[in-house]
Amino acid sequence: MNSMASSTIAPNPASFIANKKDLGFTAFSTSSQFSIPKCNRRISKKICSVMAPQQSERRPSTTGSVKTAMTMTEKILARASEKTQLSPGENSWVNIDILMTHDVCGPGSFGIFKKEFGQNAKVWDREKIVIIPDHYIFTSDERANRNVDILRDFCREQNIKYFYDIKDLSDFKANPDYKGVCHIALAQEGHCRPGEVLLGTDSHTCTAGAFGQFATGIGNTDAGFVLGAGKLLLKVPPTLRFVMDGEMPNYLLAKDLILQIIGEISVSGATYKSMEFVGTTVESLTMEERMTLCNMVVEAGGKNGVVPADSTTFKYLEDKTSVAYEPVYSDEQARFLSEYRFDVSKLEPLVAKPHSPDNRALARECKDVKIDRVYIGSCTGGKTEDFMAAAKVFLASGKKVKVPTFLVPATQKVWMDVYGLPVPGSGGKTCSQIFEEAGCDTPASPNCGACLGGPKDTYARMNEPTVCVSTTNRNFPGRMGHKEGQIYLASPYTAAASALTGYVTDPREFLQ
Repeated sequence: MNSMASSTIAPNPASFIANKKDLGFTAFSTSSQFSIPKCNRRISKKICSVMAPQQSERRPSTTGSVKTAMTMTEKILARASEKTQLSPGENSWVNIDILMTHDVCGPGSFGIFKKEFGQNAKVWDREKIVIIPDHYIFTSDERANRNVDILRDFCREQNIKYFYDIKDLSDFKANPDYKGVCHIALAQEGHCRPGEVLLGTDSHTCTAGAFGQFATGIGNTDAGFVLGAGKLLLKVPPTLRFVMDGEMPNYLLAKDLILQIIGEISVSGATYKSMEFVGTTVESLTMEERMTLCNMVVEAGGKNGVVPADSTTFKYLEDKTSVAYEPVYSDEQARFLSEYRFDVSKLEPLVAKPHSPDNRALARECKDVKIDRVYIGSCTGGKTEDFMAAAKVFLASGKKVKVPTFLVPATQKVWMDVYGLPVPGSGGKTCSQIFEEAGCDTPASPNCGACLGGPKDTYARMNEPTVCVSTTNRNFPGRMGHKEGQIYLASPYTAAASALTGYVTDPREFLQ
C-alpha cells in the first residue's frame, strides 16, 4: 500500500527527501579506538559501513569513564533509570514522572493494581497520577457513565490530586474541573515537562514528546504496575531522525508534515523506534503544531516522538508549571538508525486516503472524491490553532459549507478560545462567529467525540457508511463508527476547504 501511495505523490516519491542516510547502530566518535574502514565501491549518499573493532578484551580506561554519545530518548531513559549510559535494545527499570489514565482504561488499570498490590494498597505517589475523563462522556450509555464513576471512586479513595472530574453532563461549563481530551489537557495543565518520563494508557500519549520528554502509551497491566511501583521495565528504542528545513508555506500545517513522513516510511516504518524531529522548520513551529507532529508517530509504529525543547517550549511552560525541569539534547555524535531530510518548502497539502494513515496522496489529486461530511476535532486536530486555521479558510472564501461540518474542541479552554479569541484579519470576529456564518454545526462539548467511534449516541459518530474528511489520526474501517465509512485524514486547512466544496479540496483554492 505504501508503494502505491508513494507513486501518487510524484514520479519519484523520495523527491521530497533531500537526503537520507542509513547510519546503523555504531556511534561516530572522535575517539581513536573507533575506525571507519574505507569502502572500495562508490555509493552516492550512503555510508557503506561503519564498524567498531571487537571490544570484549578492551581494558578499562585509565583516564576516566568512557562515554558513548546518546540521543535525547536514550539520555532521558538513562537519567530516569539512574544510569550514566543506555543503548538501544537494553532493558531498564525506569522511574516514572507522570502516569495518566482516562475513563476507557482507568477502571481496568485500577482493577489490576488492586489485584496485584492488594485491595487496600495505596498508589506510589498521589501527585504524579493524572486522571482525565474524556473519551465516552456526553452519552446516555450506562456503562460509559459507570466508567467515570469508577474513576471518581478511586480518586477519592486514593486522594489523587489531579482528577479532572465531570458530574453534570448537561452542561460541561458547570464542571470547572473538567478539561477534555487528555493529551491536550496534560499540556495545558502543566503536566508536560522537558526531560521527564510520561506514560499514559492511550496510544497517543506520544503527543507530549513535543515538550522534549519521553512519552508513550502503555497497556492497563503496565499501568496497574506503575500505580503501585512508580516504575516500569522499558526497552530502549533506537532513534530515527527527521530533519525538516525550509520555510513552511502558508497552506501547510504540521498535519501535512507527519502525513508526508508516514507515507514515506509506512505505518510500520518506525516500529518500536523513537522519532526525533529537528531542523529550521520544526524550530519555527508553535507548541500546538509540534504536538500534532508527535501525536501521530504511533501511526508509523513509533514508540515515541520527541522535539528538542527550546525558547518556544520554555515560554509555553512559563505560566503552566512551577516544577523544576532539566531538558536534554542529543549529542552531536549520537547514533541514529536512519536520518531523513525534507525540504518543506517543496511539499504540498496531503491527505491519507482510506483505510490507512500511510495511504498518502496529494489533496489536489483527490478533487473528484465527493464527500458527505467534515469533522474537525480530536487530540490531533481539535486544538485552538486548528480551529483558527479552519476559520482562516472559511473567512478567506466568504462562502458557506456544502456538507455538514462538525466541530469538537479538544478541551474546555479550546472551547473558550473558539468563542473568545479574535481571528487575525477578521475585524475582531471569533472562530465561532465565522463558523456560524459559514453554516457549520455549533461547536460541541469538549471531548474525544467521534474519533474512536464510541456509543451510538456520540456526537458526529458515523452511523451510516459516509465519506468524511477528518482532522483525526486514524482512518481504519469502523474507526469513527460505521465499518463501511471512508475517512480521508487531512489538516484543518484541507478539511475546511473540502467542507466548502463538498469534495476533497486543496486549501490553496482559498488561501493565497
